[in-house]
Parts: sequence; C-alpha cells; structure tokens
Amino acid sequence: MEDKIAELQNLIDNSQNIVFFGGAGVSTESGLKDFRSVDGLYSMKYDYPPEEILSRTFFYNHTKEFYRFYFDKLLVDGIEPNAAHKKLVELEKAGKLKAIVTQNIDGLHQLAGSKCVYELHGTVAKNRCERCHTFYNVDYVKSFKGEMPTCKCGGIIKPEVVLYEESLDQNTVDGAVNAIANADLLIVAGTSLTVYPASGLIGFFRGKNLVVINRDDNIGFVKSALFIKDKVGEILSKIVVNNVSK
Repeated sequence: MEDKIAELQNLIDNSQNIVFFGGAGVSTESGLKDFRSVDGLYSMKYDYPPEEILSRTFFYNHTKEFYRFYFDKLLVDGIEPNAAHKKLVELEKAGKLKAIVTQNIDGLHQLAGSKCVYELHGTVAKNRCERCHTFYNVDYVKSFKGEMPTCKCGGIIKPEVVLYEESLDQNTVDGAVNAIANADLLIVAGTSLTVYPASGLIGFFRGKNLVVINRDDNIGFVKSALFIKDKVGEILSKIVVNNVSK
C-alpha cells in the first residue's frame, strides 16, 4: 500500500491538469450511505425498491413516499466534508486539479470550497416549484421536517436532482467531457462505475495516467490503472500538496 501511495504522490506531483471523477464512496466517510455496497441504500428494505423510489414516475405518482425516503436517506443533517473533499480543495488551490466530476448530489465539494464542480446528477441544494418555477434552497425544504415540501403558491417542490427516467443536463455533461478529455491525470474514486451514462464519460479520457481508488474491486479498469483498494479520504489524506496559493 505504501508503494501505491508513493506512486500516486509522484503522479500528482508531475501532473498539471488533474480531473477527479467521484461517486458515492467519496461521501461515505462523511456519514452518507452509498448505493451498491452490502450496507448501501439498495440493500435496505422499503415498501418499494430504492431504484423505483428514485424515479421520475414514482416522484409524481407517490410524492409523499418519495420524500419519506429522500429525507430519511439523502437529505441528512449534520453531514460535513471529509478528508477527501478537503484534499481536493488543496489540489485546486495549487492549480493542479482543474475539475471535479461527481455523481453525488450532496453538495459537499462546494461546501468544502471547491469551485469547478460538474454535478452530473444534480444537487439537493436547488429545488424548484413544479407550478410557478420558483427556486428554493435546501434549508427551505428541510424546514418541512420530512413532510412533502410545497411552494408558497401551493405547488409541489421537486429537488433539482436527476432521477431515473430523466436525462442528464447537457451543459454539465459537455463541461465534464471537456475536462476529462483534456486531463493528464484522471482519478476515479468511490464509484463502482456501473451507473450509465455517467460512468461512460471515463471513455473520453485520453491522458496517460489513470488512478482508481475504491474500497471494492472495479472490474474493467483495474488492469489499465493504478488501483488502490481503500477508502478515498484515507488515501488522499496521505498526499502532500505543495505550492498552495492563498
């Protein structure tokens, strides 16, 4: 493991255009559940499968049940950025990290201080009334304490997250693709790389160095990458970032 961390340190030291592609595993050290691990959201028992709950059809047909799951598992209070989020801020300030592409909706990268973040699946931070299109922040939604959030006009509020049966935002995808295509080092972390179309963006990487950090095996990318099987925050916390600008 020490040899792999030393190799990662060397790759970072000698790279000037790093892109970080992260999944749910980046936020588990902050206390959020991931989706596909043995103790993840998809292994839990609900009246409906989580994949169905997190769909556009389910949101409109069973809005109250959607929000019960949403408040219980996705909009969790007291969650703070962890070592992974903080190290990425250091790398960005040093001018090495050019972009973060994330599948997460928790907003922890921005909370930590990252500036260039492409949120492929949207964010809990933005919410919109389905009737009058007024936008509300996450604090307004949280004020309903698990009940279905409604607009001042009486309309239903929908979080700006990409549900199953919905398309990714094209501008976000274009920005992510451009960043990945121009990277000289791509760090893929905390993701099983099984969620499409997001995971398909990895195919746009044309750089020399690919690193995968994940606590589970990532079949298909291990052979062509420096693979480090561990928690993302624990690994990145060992990286030394030089020349951090103020």
